Amino acid sequence: MTKYIFVTGGVLSSLGKGLASASIGALLEARGYRVAIQKLDPYINVDPGTMSPFQHGEVFVTDDGAETDLDLGHYERFTRMVGSQKNNLTTGRVYQKVITKERRGDYLGNTVQVIPHITDEIKAAIKKVGQDGCDVVIVEIGGTVGDIESLPFLEAIRQLRLEVEAGDAINIHLTFVPYLKSAQELKSKPTQHSVKELRSIGIQPDMILCRCEVPLPESVAKKIALFCNVHPNHVKAAVDVDNIYKVPLAFAQQQVDTTICKLLHLPDGPRDLSAWETLQSIIDQDKPSVDIGIVGKYVDYPDSYKSLHEALVHAGFAHRHNVNIHWIESAMFEDAQNFGTLREMDAILVPGGFGIRGVEGMIQAVRFARENKVPFFGICLGMQIACIEFARHKAGLKGANSSEFQDDPDYKVIYKLRELVDVDEYGGTMRLGAFDCELSPDSFAYKAYEKAMISERHRHRFEFNKAYREPLEKAGLKFTGISPNGLFVEIVEVADHPWFLGCQFHPEFKSKPFTPHPLFRDFIGAAVSFRKAKSEKKSKTKAETVS
Repeated sequence: MTKYIFVTGGVLSSLGKGLASASIGALLEARGYRVAIQKLDPYINVDPGTMSPFQHGEVFVTDDGAETDLDLGHYERFTRMVGSQKNNLTTGRVYQKVITKERRGDYLGNTVQVIPHITDEIKAAIKKVGQDGCDVVIVEIGGTVGDIESLPFLEAIRQLRLEVEAGDAINIHLTFVPYLKSAQELKSKPTQHSVKELRSIGIQPDMILCRCEVPLPESVAKKIALFCNVHPNHVKAAVDVDNIYKVPLAFAQQQVDTTICKLLHLPDGPRDLSAWETLQSIIDQDKPSVDIGIVGKYVDYPDSYKSLHEALVHAGFAHRHNVNIHWIESAMFEDAQNFGTLREMDAILVPGGFGIRGVEGMIQAVRFARENKVPFFGICLGMQIACIEFARHKAGLKGANSSEFQDDPDYKVIYKLRELVDVDEYGGTMRLGAFDCELSPDSFAYKAYEKAMISERHRHRFEFNKAYREPLEKAGLKFTGISPNGLFVEIVEVADHPWFLGCQFHPEFKSKPFTPHPLFRDFIGAAVSFRKAKSEKKSKTKAETVS
């Protein structure tokens, strides 16, 4: 019988429900249970694919091509779960399904209402996640208790808990306990009001996770338990940590998973947290650093590149190095090509994005990396920019551009997917989800993956124009990753360079703290070597000057 854990949030948003859910999943997996995690988002968009990165952050893409909330990235990184369309449900998608059924006549003329039709659709989606044989389904409800948008989801989980057997579902409420410096104490009143709001709609939390800046005193925990009708041992502290990968062990120290097993009537067997303990020891080590410059267009809001940030951190774990990420606005290189910032970097990365803003600055940054032999990694748009730069400044195609940025460029090196193939075969106007790629044996990519066939996730509309492959190859650009049908260029490299690679896919979506993605691992490895070479050259120059 599948068990359910419903995670709600109170007081304010961005408390870390996603990380809490992922950490609980990690602890249950450490006990041998199979876990799936689902995010219920209250916004009316069908999915976050059309939402601005500045408002919503990163769009995380699954193997089956679902554009989902960034919390699914946390779920995959912390657990063995592989997300899909069913792991993210929005209000927009729920209403879309219900209206489609109504138009089709499925409701036989009945009046369609929030209860039972909308809530039934939500419950069906939750149950679907548990049909794959998993032991525990963790369901995170987005937003904050009290928001009008989330009421149908809260009503659905209230009903679902009544429908399952006793002990098969629990509610965990994550709330904020502020610390007032002037009074030098934590205040429980916001939590009391949040739980009161939750109980007013029929949901009694079984456990309260108290997000706080400082440790939670026992007296405050007992007060919260008393006023919120929760057992004192079920009030846990979610104290701020300096690294998100410490959260599972912080929860384990408070026996969060032990309490959950007790509440769900699950055998409280041994747990193996050795991998997390090793990871924490790596995090706490004194380590050398490398400086990575990310030249992008959404750098004012780093959540736009959440998976990218984590993939670089994972690669740093592999090399026992801290990765200092420098967010660099690409537009700064468009007019005054002042590369002083880039000269301080040990490697340069140009990530994905849409639209023309900042593109010319990215081109200049790629040129700097290529000509100065600085390790370079281009992802999605970054690969396309690398091709345009190489065409302009190495292959002599001065007017090279993408049809995304110019309607009719002199040399259309990059152009739209619909100009290549029947778009219906590849999900409308975008190529979304996992696609295979064949690697050339003598390449950076093959050395990283150590195999000839790979599968990676995509999210883009534009592709490399194969008509320009020959002139760019003659100029020195290597095409080392091609789709099995020969239609798409997936990876390009520069041979006479320490490490220069651009890929059309998004490798960051498949990186995990224990298994860093091969391309990010080797990219950071190249940065470590570059920094070492710079240091040795500097020391040699200094010694020669002294002598």
